[in-house]
Amino acid sequence: MADDFETPRVLDEKMSEVFDWSDDSIPVRDALWDHYMEDNSHDTMKTESDMEKYLDMSDDDVKVDAEKLLKK
Repeated sequence: MADDFETPRVLDEKMSEVFDWSDDSIPVRDALWDHYMEDNSHDTMKTESDMEKYLDMSDDDVKVDAEKLLKK
């Protein structure tokens, strides 16, 4: 039986493939996870909660939010 929803695929793409300003080879999901872990003193439960919203976002929305948070 297939899932009723589809996780945004951009989460699994390499940062460098999604953003022309990044040369990072880690997936967008990992970059966001690392950002939230650093931002909340490595609280795994808080980071997991912060990341849940990305599962319901469109690829475009994930890109916009990731760029806001990760572009230096």
